[in-house]
Amino acid sequence: MTTVDGFVNIHKPAGMTSHDVVAKVRRILSNKRAGHAGTLDPDATGVLVVAVGQATRLLPYLPLEPKEYVARIVFGTATTTEDASGEITSTADASGLTEETLRAAIPAFVGEIQQVPPMVSAVHHEGKRLYELARAGITVEREARLARIFSIEASDFAGGAAAEATLRVSCGTGTYIRTLCADLGSAVGVPAHMKTLVRTAVGKFALADAVTLEQLAPETLMPMETALDFPVVNVEYDHAKALMMGQAIPVVAEAGTVALHFDGWLLALAETNAAGTAHPFKVFPNQWNEAEARRHI
Repeated sequence: MTTVDGFVNIHKPAGMTSHDVVAKVRRILSNKRAGHAGTLDPDATGVLVVAVGQATRLLPYLPLEPKEYVARIVFGTATTTEDASGEITSTADASGLTEETLRAAIPAFVGEIQQVPPMVSAVHHEGKRLYELARAGITVEREARLARIFSIEASDFAGGAAAEATLRVSCGTGTYIRTLCADLGSAVGVPAHMKTLVRTAVGKFALADAVTLEQLAPETLMPMETALDFPVVNVEYDHAKALMMGQAIPVVAEAGTVALHFDGWLLALAETNAAGTAHPFKVFPNQWNEAEARRHI
């Protein structure tokens, strides 16, 4: 018996939607249960975390920060989509922009900032996603949202009428890098847009460890056991059987959320109390079946 449950760090190519990638993962692994941990724009490349099988139930608990990106920003042109795919809305000569001016503007964008989501985002508006409205040629007012940016580094500055620079950004979930580029242009007094985008990390998932769709195989999945950051509590056989029936079990652990393991397999997530009782709230029968099968080999 072999289960295909876990997380895969896909190196998404340009020209594919995140949904397209998930569909391919389903076909390659012959598993209908798959979902991604955060959309990456079709034109962008880099890390796309996909959960497969029972791992989809762990998506709400997966540590997904910091997210890290490398973007190329172009000054002198603004677009409708804030990236290179949109129609030009304004132009200006950026030859007066210096690397020093750009670097001086960056600190104002580090920390907790306000961003207006772009029209091509997946944010909901009156029951529809903004990108659906944008495709229909509709633009609506959007409220600014909190974004957390941990660091921004500028490099490879190239001056001129269409000046460019590379931005390395570490940020929290829900940050729009294209909007950061547009806002940075406004801060230095020159329209700007995002030329290219590569996501280099999502939490512990790094681009250096990513696999292409062509390389994808069951053995490339990260086990459910290693993807989470909860404290691990190893349980005995009788307690493992009790967990499979949804029963609380005694544990030696501090109060809080724990991952309950048996023979190296994640069996459940549980909340423990001060009395040392673990109450399971997510149970993974496939993992138990696999552990049982391995015991009898």
